[in-house]
Amino acid sequence: MHVLRSTPLIHRRHVLRGLGTALALPLLDCMRPVRSAAAATTAARPSRSVFIYLPNGVNNREWQILGAGRDYQFSPTLSVLEKHRDQITPISGLHHPHGLGNHHGCQTIWLTGGKIGATERNTISVDQLMAQQMAPHTRFASLELSNQGRSLSWNADGILLPAEANPGVVFRRLFTTPEGGIDAQRRRLDRRQSILDAVLGEATSLRGRLGNDDRGRLDQYLTSVREVEVRAQRAEQWLDVPRPEIDPAQAARLSQDVGLSRLGNYLQTMYDLIVLAFQTDTTRVVSFSTGEEGKGPAIPDIRIFQDRHSLSHHGGVETRLNDLAASDRFNLQQLSYFLDRLREVHDADGPLLDSSMVLFGSGMAYGHSHGNANLPLVLAGGSALGLKHGSHLDFNRAAGFTDYEKALVGICHTPVDTKARMSNLLVTMAQRMGVATETFADSTRGLTEVEA
Repeated sequence: MHVLRSTPLIHRRHVLRGLGTALALPLLDCMRPVRSAAAATTAARPSRSVFIYLPNGVNNREWQILGAGRDYQFSPTLSVLEKHRDQITPISGLHHPHGLGNHHGCQTIWLTGGKIGATERNTISVDQLMAQQMAPHTRFASLELSNQGRSLSWNADGILLPAEANPGVVFRRLFTTPEGGIDAQRRRLDRRQSILDAVLGEATSLRGRLGNDDRGRLDQYLTSVREVEVRAQRAEQWLDVPRPEIDPAQAARLSQDVGLSRLGNYLQTMYDLIVLAFQTDTTRVVSFSTGEEGKGPAIPDIRIFQDRHSLSHHGGVETRLNDLAASDRFNLQQLSYFLDRLREVHDADGPLLDSSMVLFGSGMAYGHSHGNANLPLVLAGGSALGLKHGSHLDFNRAAGFTDYEKALVGICHTPVDTKARMSNLLVTMAQRMGVATETFADSTRGLTEVEA
């Protein structure tokens, strides 16, 4: 019997050195541990997911695709994605039942499908469900990004995770050895572990003396403490694994503290960081909020100086509607750039886009009057994970709806098909990331229409 070596031919953190530079290699076949000829032919390809949020809905008149199926024609707004036709699926008619009639809370449940309310605790977001599955394989289980501070990601106890807004900080966190070197970092982690042990020990003795309400609040706090403890333990396990060394020119560009005065530059820098994180297998799960519901950035690049929230409350004023449509197109142009980069950059198995699912969209459809049905969504990539593209998936027409021109605003408030839920899409994406589940949140089924 032919038995191959159990160690990789080249370490997955190997770099190319020459002429004073160091360039991180992508994941190659020879970096994978090979145990047998059979294992070599069935080595699991990394699975990746990105969730990108656009706040305040869209100009539906310019966004909505009128035809369904493979022969659809792009709408004026979505036409900027036409060159990606074979790699994307625009989706119409999905909604979150608990988001109907709510205002800014729709961002809160975009990835959770949870309930909104002062007395309701959120549930785990789908990216964090995926992160639990991917955590053993990468230095960072997930990456949370937001250009206005608020994350899309919620942990298993329904607590909002922090997000980073500064691309330079993100680059240094992912690719730069912490100040003082590994020994100093190990001492800091040991000290943190001692503090966490003391906190958990004190809390355990306190818990028995509390009432039910206080005990619930303490348990919620302890969940966060334990998550910090788990992250510290994972960080310690990766201490002796060198961070990938990045080409100096690329590092100089991506480590800059980019602001929002040039939104296109900011978004493309964030997208380049995500591509680099995937290429070096630093993480496999990313959420990126491009703005908060109550704000949403202006776009000085194209002389739009009002925030998206103001534009979404357009009152039918044509100039505001036009600016909102221009803002939609601008954001989709940056998405197009991201898809181009994922297609250009390869790992051992081919383009990153093939192994990366990208979901772009909003938790609101018609921002002017807070309509949260018929969510604007675009699914891209993931062909190697079993997704198929090339069609407009329209659950409104599938349920018998025929007249977008007369009833477009109405179906943004009341779903045509009450069982066409965004959670159906989220559970399918989770399954494609290896999560063993048949349901997620309020899903009624998997979204088999996007599966090959």
